[in-house]
Amino acid sequence: MRKFLPWIILVVVILIGYSWFKGINNTAVTLNQNIEEAWGNVETSYQRRNDLIVNLVKTVQGAAEYEKGTLEAVVQARASATKTVVDPTNITPEQLEKFSQNQSALSRLLVTVENYPSLQANQGFLKLQDELASTENQILTARTRFNEAVKPYNTHIKTFPNSLFAGIFGFKEKPYFKSVEGADKAPEVEFNFDKKEAK
Repeated sequence: MRKFLPWIILVVVILIGYSWFKGINNTAVTLNQNIEEAWGNVETSYQRRNDLIVNLVKTVQGAAEYEKGTLEAVVQARASATKTVVDPTNITPEQLEKFSQNQSALSRLLVTVENYPSLQANQGFLKLQDELASTENQILTARTRFNEAVKPYNTHIKTFPNSLFAGIFGFKEKPYFKSVEGADKAPEVEFNFDKKEAK
């Protein structure tokens, strides 16, 4: 029996080590899947907003000719919003920042629309505005849940001793969703009635 004792100890150590490594890897995989699901929900919310912008384009197209500038702003906002694609398996802080900046084009657009009282009175536009406000709340929720999914993943791969082996398995820290620079300041709304009267 003593002859086999070192082999038994070795097998037990190997099994314990295997279980430990398996636990580190599988937990990280599960948490990473949660992040990918949360990011999918973020993209779904943004897609809903982009789809609503198509309807906004149609509404503005049906408005008076002097609102041509607003139509151009709407089209540009939609183009900016769909510019950046983020791969949830390899998210970088730079990708998230660019994505946020492009998505913020709609906020600037809604400020532009404030200059067109007749468009604001349009029932279709008012309904769309309500839908967009609702969508913005969904986006906020989706981004919050994304950050909530990132936290346990980052904690798992950064805590010792997991941090020693996470890199070997290919797991890297994921960035949190942050607001774009200047988002803490309220946008300025300017009413240029002289410009409208001149038309």
